[in-house]
Amino acid sequence: MLDAKQKSSYCSFMNKMPHQTRVTILNMLVEGSSMRSISRITGVSINTVTKLLEDAGRACAAYHDVTVRDVKAAQVQCDEIWSFCYAKDMNVATEKAAPEGASDVLTWTAIDRDRRLILAFEVGDRSAETARDFMDDLADRLATRVQLTTDGHKADLETVEGAFGMEVDYAMLIKLYGEPAGQKGHERKYSPAECIGARRELISGHAVQEMVSTSHVERQNLSMCMGMRRFTRLTNGFSKKMENHLHMLSLYFVHYNFVRMHKTLRMTPAMAAGVAKELHDMNWLAGLIEAAAPKAGPRGPYKKRAE
Repeated sequence: MLDAKQKSSYCSFMNKMPHQTRVTILNMLVEGSSMRSISRITGVSINTVTKLLEDAGRACAAYHDVTVRDVKAAQVQCDEIWSFCYAKDMNVATEKAAPEGASDVLTWTAIDRDRRLILAFEVGDRSAETARDFMDDLADRLATRVQLTTDGHKADLETVEGAFGMEVDYAMLIKLYGEPAGQKGHERKYSPAECIGARRELISGHAVQEMVSTSHVERQNLSMCMGMRRFTRLTNGFSKKMENHLHMLSLYFVHYNFVRMHKTLRMTPAMAAGVAKELHDMNWLAGLIEAAAPKAGPRGPYKKRAE
């Protein structure tokens, strides 16, 4: 909650910044520009960009939570993508000013295979607790029985059963990895392990083996890396604060679901899934943030008029 001084400061900020400038900043954020480059290009301070990201994240998180409900999906794929906040887990102990939440961070995502809709996401670690929160949230957003595919993460085995019970057709795609061919020494650490095969395991229900895949959610992970510089490895663009990491994810997913036209669908994922009835643009998204902003109150001493 904002106090009176923060509300006054926020309302002044929103009144002074032109609507089109807000739209430009939001566009640059979801297209992978760094916050400091946005500050230089638009001519606004870095604090202004940060404040807009914070409010965009809150508004988008609330909108996603309310809107993406009762989705009629058939195939759902889940995966995790790694990043880190402030410092990698192995380096946190040696950092002098590491904030709370500094460590490796996993973003769990679930996508409707046919409509490409991001159904749910969760930020945390690889623990069973994070997996349980993620699966519980996913189950609450679905209106139909689905075929669910995850990778071979062991935490999913118990959490899927706890969230869905017997009302799911669940399978795992377990990938097998080996050393990259022809790479040894120092160059090896910059190359991911090579996938040398995959094994499909039917866990519960009546999953169709030919449909056991995580290709679509993994392609979505690539889109996240391209659209958010925080996921780009071997750079200094990683998140410095967990709060901003969460805000950026919320903004990105609402933009992806409701604003961004999908090339193969020829509409947004939200429209394809029946969650939205019309195409939205960045002006709509900026308006969503403005509508969630606190209203300006009276300035200076206020005395109620005598009736």
